[in-house]
Amino acid sequence: MPLALATLGLPGTPLDRVVGLAADHGWHGLELRCAPDQPVHPELTVPRRRAAVRLFTRAGIVPLTLASYLGVAAPGPDGPVVADLRAHLRLAADLGCRHLRVFPRGGPGAGAAADEGAARRLLAVAEEARSAGVRILVETHDSHRSSAALAALLDRAGHPAVGALWDLLHTWLAGEEPRRTHQLLGRHLGYVQVKDVASADDLTPLAPGAGVLPIADCLHLLPPDGWIAWEYEAPWHPGAAPLAPQLAAGARHLAALARQ
Repeated sequence: MPLALATLGLPGTPLDRVVGLAADHGWHGLELRCAPDQPVHPELTVPRRRAAVRLFTRAGIVPLTLASYLGVAAPGPDGPVVADLRAHLRLAADLGCRHLRVFPRGGPGAGAAADEGAARRLLAVAEEARSAGVRILVETHDSHRSSAALAALLDRAGHPAVGALWDLLHTWLAGEEPRRTHQLLGRHLGYVQVKDVASADDLTPLAPGAGVLPIADCLHLLPPDGWIAWEYEAPWHPGAAPLAPQLAAGARHLAALARQ
C-alpha cells in the first residue's frame, strides 16, 4: 500500500523541505494542506504551481490530495461554495493532485436538507472534476463523522467523481468498528487517513501504533493498492512531539501493517 504524509503535521515548513522529508523517509505521496498561510493555496500563481509540479516530479512524490477546508454542506447560499470548489479544483488539477478533500460542515443536527444542499453543490462541479482527473472526497468529519451519515450524503450525489475520505479517528469517535465503516463506505472509498491518540479524551497525536486506534483492523480491509495517509494534527496540539523525527519509524510501522 502506498503511503502519503499529510503536510498538516509540518506547519510552517517550506514545500521543498516537506517533499525532501517525505522522499528521504519512505513516503510516496503528500496530502497538501491548502490554506492562506500555507505554501499551497488558491491564490498561488501559475509559475509557483508549475514549480511545485517540478518539485514533486524530481522527488518522485505523488501529490495525492489537495486538503481544503471547504464545507460542502455548510448553511448558506450555494454560489460561494460552488465558486470555492471550482477554484480549489483548478489548483488541484494544476498541481497534479488526484483528489480534492472537502469537509461536510453541515452544523448541529444536519440532516436531509444539508445532504441535499451538499449533493447539489458537488454535482454542480462533478463533471468538471472528472474532466480534470480530480476526485472530490468528502471526509468523515464534523456533522458527518459516522459512515452512515456520510454514505447518505454521497448516495444522494451519486457521481463517480465524488467519494469518501475515511478518517479513522472520526469514525472511531462515532463508535464504529472498521468493518462496519468499510461496509457502508467501501463503494465510495477514495482512501484512508490514519492517526493515533491515547484516548477519546486525549486527542494529542501519537505515532501510529502508540495509541488506541484500530489501525491494523482498518488496513486489513483495504486493497493492496489503496493509499494510506498519516495525518498528524500538530497545529491543534502544541504539546505534541515534533513530527519530522518520527517520519521514518511511522512509515516502517504502516508498511509493516499493510504487509500483514
